[in-house]
Formats: sequence, C-alpha cells, structure tokens
Amino acid sequence: MEVKAVSKYVRISPQKVRKLADAIKGQPVEAGLNMLKYMPQKAAGLVEKTLRSAAANADNNHGIDVDSLVIQNLIVDQGPTLKRFRARARGRGARILKKSSHITVVLAEKAV
Repeated sequence: MEVKAVSKYVRISPQKVRKLADAIKGQPVEAGLNMLKYMPQKAAGLVEKTLRSAAANADNNHGIDVDSLVIQNLIVDQGPTLKRFRARARGRGARILKKSSHITVVLAEKAV
C-alpha cells in the first residue's frame, strides 16, 4: 500500500530540494530521517517534516508499521513564483524571482 504526504507552497527553490531528494530515495524511512537530520541545508528540514507527516499518515490512517516503510518516491515540483523588483542604478529595476516548491513524499511497504 502507498501512503503519501504533500507540502505545498514551500518558499525554497525546487532545484535545491531535488539535490536532497535524490540522496534519500529508496531508503527505509528511519535511514532517510537519520540522513536528513545531519544535512546542513534548509531543504533537509522541510523534507524531514514532510517525511514525518507521511509516516504518521501510514501509522494513524492505515495502521501500517513505520519500520516496514520505504521511501518509494520523492517528487519536487515547482510552485508559483513571486516576482519582486530591486532598485538599480540610473532609475532602473532588476527582477527578483522568489521560487516556491511542492514536495510530495510517497512511502510503500517493503517487499518481503
């Protein structure tokens, strides 16, 4: 059975989150959480929060043992971009793009 959790409109670039997503895909949930705990990036905390939510969904909604779960997929999609301007020389403005992400964690039971 698959269980998922989604974090939407997270204010971080998807490119930064995808680096971490590739590192923990296919790992057991406990191993993935341990890896994320010691990563210094901001994205690690955001992915960890979503991963814990997916594990809680499996435990509370479906009665699945968390120790038997594997991170089957971790999808990071681009959310809406906030467009801002910064004052530059000679009365000009430079565009600043503040990107956001949608993080989806899919967990599945280990095939025994």
